[in-house]
Amino acid sequence: MKFSLFDHELVPRHILLGEEESIEVLKTYNIDKKMLPKIKMSDPAVKEIGAKPGDIIKIIRESETAGQSEFFRLVIEG
Repeated sequence: MKFSLFDHELVPRHILLGEEESIEVLKTYNIDKKMLPKIKMSDPAVKEIGAKPGDIIKIIRESETAGQSEFFRLVIEG
């Protein structure tokens, strides 16, 4: 039986964006990929969703006070 990081309540959802979704995020915020905060390919959550360097990941965090917040990260080597 394999353990999934995402089964734990403290691990936020990580979603690998497709090419069209990535372009839309970059257009919405008027930025280039290199301007996004980075996340290493060696991160356990990145490994679990199968992301590769250059991919953009959407992270959704739940909060009792703020509700839901979305963050975007660029996957890099490491």
